[in-house]
Amino acid sequence: MSTLLRWIKKVFKVFGIFLLAIVIIINLFIILSGRFYLYKGIAKTYLMGKSGPDIYDLDLFPYSTIKKSGETFKWGVDHDYNVYNFTPEEEKLNQKTKTTAFLVFKGDSLLFEKYYEKHAIGTVSNMFSVAKTVVGMLIGVAIDEGKIKSLDEKVAKYIPSFESDDKKDITIRHLMQMASGLDWEESGKNPLSENAESYYGNDLYGLVSRQKGVTPPGKEFKYQSGNSQLLGFIIEKAVGTDLSKYAEQKLWTKIGTQSDAFWSLDKENGDEKAFCCLYATAQDFGRLGRLIMNKGKWNGEQIVSEKFMVEMFTNRAPITDDGIENTCYALHIWTYHDGEDQIYYCRGLLGQYIAVIPSKNLIFIRLSHTSIPSMDMEEFNKRKAKGEKVVLKNIDHSKDFIQYVKTAKKIAGC
Repeated sequence: MSTLLRWIKKVFKVFGIFLLAIVIIINLFIILSGRFYLYKGIAKTYLMGKSGPDIYDLDLFPYSTIKKSGETFKWGVDHDYNVYNFTPEEEKLNQKTKTTAFLVFKGDSLLFEKYYEKHAIGTVSNMFSVAKTVVGMLIGVAIDEGKIKSLDEKVAKYIPSFESDDKKDITIRHLMQMASGLDWEESGKNPLSENAESYYGNDLYGLVSRQKGVTPPGKEFKYQSGNSQLLGFIIEKAVGTDLSKYAEQKLWTKIGTQSDAFWSLDKENGDEKAFCCLYATAQDFGRLGRLIMNKGKWNGEQIVSEKFMVEMFTNRAPITDDGIENTCYALHIWTYHDGEDQIYYCRGLLGQYIAVIPSKNLIFIRLSHTSIPSMDMEEFNKRKAKGEKVVLKNIDHSKDFIQYVKTAKKIAGC
């Protein structure tokens, strides 16, 4: 027995030394590399039993408040409200992707809504990159007001570090197209990526202004959150107020929102995470969808000019970074054609969608904890080689989104 105890103590001692060595190595790496945001990332994920960002992260970071409308736009209730029942296959997808809310609006009426887990009508949650489309629309407002002259203005006018030779030709349009040619690494999993630093760090301006130009701008679509963050800073410089206040004045209070929205900041009284982290309720995001579907008009008032919205839907970088024709992304909004209808949508990291189908007068909102990754060219070629029926236009669109388009149409009887 004493021999066994000595052996156990020895094992624990070796294990303890190993853990200590790991901790020392990690700390040395963080200190020597200057990646101090990793401390916050570890504290707000692994030490809380999580592996990454979550839709309920609001209280983990400082945030600004975007006040709701003075008068709420009330959705009508469709006569077929909630008569639809998900099929077993559809419910299986909801469970697999940890869906928290699914809503369908037909015209100005609520046709279907279902909530899961702790999510309810009044719950606010992170829509992640849906914020990018909001930023894109605010660029349109600033242009409409003459605060920004055009999409073809140079970024260097607003961000001095872009006067360098590698970045001097980048325009606002290039940022909107996600075709800036910058060296930002877009990753939702790599803790050493710019995405991780932008989410957990405390110096967004320094992070995006340090980017380098590595390829000619305007040539190809390459999704980079840093582009959206730069647009946020451009808006602030152009209009003379912070991003949240401008969103409140020009969008949120004008579309009959029922609840306040919240925008995460990089530090107390800091900068909005323009690339993500706008929190609101599902029904209020439906109101934003209504504004998008009506090409920027709200009950007779043109909040964002129709001219800009049309360009937002159609102006694209010519090819994707896969080397194929870009049909999936325009000016900070996703575009998809299912073979029958043109669909415009906002998309968040963990499967958040605001989708509008103008030809069907249909809007759907989907909130969740995860999504099914989109098909890339490598997967397309492998499946095609196996003789599977695959569609090129589905590349870069999350597989669950394609299914939810079908479900929303079924619910609406389309």
